Amino acid sequence: MNRQPNEKINYLYGRLSHEDELQGDSNSIINQRKILTKYAEENGFTPYEFIYDDGFSGADFERPAFSRMMEDVEAGKVATVIVKDMSRFGRDYLKFGFYTEIVFAEKDVRLVAINDNVDTERGENDFTPMMNLFNEWYVKNTSKKIRAVWQAKGKSGERLAVIPPYGYRKDSEDSKQLVVDEESAAVVRRVFRLSVEGYGPAQIARTLNSEHLLNPSAYKYEHGILSKARPCKDPYFWNTTTVHKILDAPEYLGETIDFKTWSKSYKDNRPRLNPPDK
Repeated sequence: MNRQPNEKINYLYGRLSHEDELQGDSNSIINQRKILTKYAEENGFTPYEFIYDDGFSGADFERPAFSRMMEDVEAGKVATVIVKDMSRFGRDYLKFGFYTEIVFAEKDVRLVAINDNVDTERGENDFTPMMNLFNEWYVKNTSKKIRAVWQAKGKSGERLAVIPPYGYRKDSEDSKQLVVDEESAAVVRRVFRLSVEGYGPAQIARTLNSEHLLNPSAYKYEHGILSKARPCKDPYFWNTTTVHKILDAPEYLGETIDFKTWSKSYKDNRPRLNPPDK
């Protein structure tokens, strides 16, 4: 909706994670939008702007739309943030408290969680901390279940990696299986052939550069395998590290390698390398 210059924003914020999708349509972005816009129009929160993050966990606060909203909050441009329920805002008890009790309070931002009957203009809700703890428990419990499923799949020999190694593609009839991708496989074979002929990784990289061949990252981007990745600055540049990875990759021996990385918890998803024995 159009707003006047210097008029503060009423944000209607929606979020949907992959886990939420399994629960049916009640938390769908479309449903959230209907609930939020109806509430805003019936209660005078106009003009408003609806924004959302699709495919982001509530434990992850580095979401594009959420970050944009918080930048406007910090800049003093926001009057109200309205969500369907508090779990849409986030499922981390400590971060939720920091944003709503400190940042929002300092910037005089009103928070409304419709289904939880929370409205900071009416004062504190004694049940809010308990609901936040439950929301965090939910994402923690979900994370444990997902980890257990992935562990079971990996230990049974199922390939867990989403992106196939360079030289392979997913079987169109069974996405869990890999088949040879002849176009990129020809380059892999050339790398090994040059190595057998006595070329070192640096020499192989220079040879591929001279032949103007797409490097693995650029090839995957061009073929939609890494559709969310940024395109390479120089898609035809091969370096020594890339050649080393191809020559050392056990996948070219027909092996399935799972659990290459691990993360400490659902709150810290940074990938860490596992030792080979794990």
